[in-house]
Amino acid sequence: MEKLYLEKSPIAYYIDITNTNKEWLVFIHAAFVDHRMFEKQFEYFSGKYNLLAIDILGHGNSINAKKGDKIEKMSYWIDQIFQKHNISAAHFVGVSLGTVFIQDFANKYENKVLSLACFGGYDINNFDNTKQKANSKNQMKMMLKALFSIKWFSKANKKISAYTSDAQTAFYNLNIQFKKSSFRYLAGLQKFINKFPKKQRIYKLLVGCGEHDIPMEIEIVNDWAKYENCDKIIFKGAGHCVNMDVPKEFNLYLEKFLQKGHN
Repeated sequence: MEKLYLEKSPIAYYIDITNTNKEWLVFIHAAFVDHRMFEKQFEYFSGKYNLLAIDILGHGNSINAKKGDKIEKMSYWIDQIFQKHNISAAHFVGVSLGTVFIQDFANKYENKVLSLACFGGYDINNFDNTKQKANSKNQMKMMLKALFSIKWFSKANKKISAYTSDAQTAFYNLNIQFKKSSFRYLAGLQKFINKFPKKQRIYKLLVGCGEHDIPMEIEIVNDWAKYENCDKIIFKGAGHCVNMDVPKEFNLYLEKFLQKGHN
């Protein structure tokens, strides 16, 4: 993957162009890590699709922010990358926090979306805030750990974010590089919730999580699939970051979904 920077922005992104005639596959990572959480996906899909991965503001190499750079601009920056590389439309894959940004992009640029695959996320256009309140105490405890020590936070977060020992180690090694100062960007996430009305999608949708994710996430995914009538997968042997826990199964299922005809 070639590392590039988007002009007049703090955003770092990574591209693997096989053939300009091939479809594009865009990856947006989870919180506290960066694009490298998708390494197994890059290996598998290289040559089959043109690949684009983006470091969210405050993560990875997207850290040289200036006054006015806010996380709410992620969709705008993604579109700027599309324009720069003449990407007319793409398939999007998001994990956890990444699902927020791919959905926001779809809200604003739906004609540039071929499909959305959301893992460990929730429907930002139809979100029940009472469910978030049920999990807020645990999130607050995690934030307090991060304020004292990123190492302490990373050790606790890896057990929540991944299930297998290999995935936990990989997640920890990425999480420990996250900077405390970047927490300020996450404060804007509430601005994405229920901002756009729920409506019929013109692109394919896949939602999923791991069987060892928190019960609330599994409930959210099951409910989402019922009212959207979309594709759904609960991966066995996986936790929150399913692509890291069971990369082989994840890659095969995602490829099958991408190759399906449009709804």
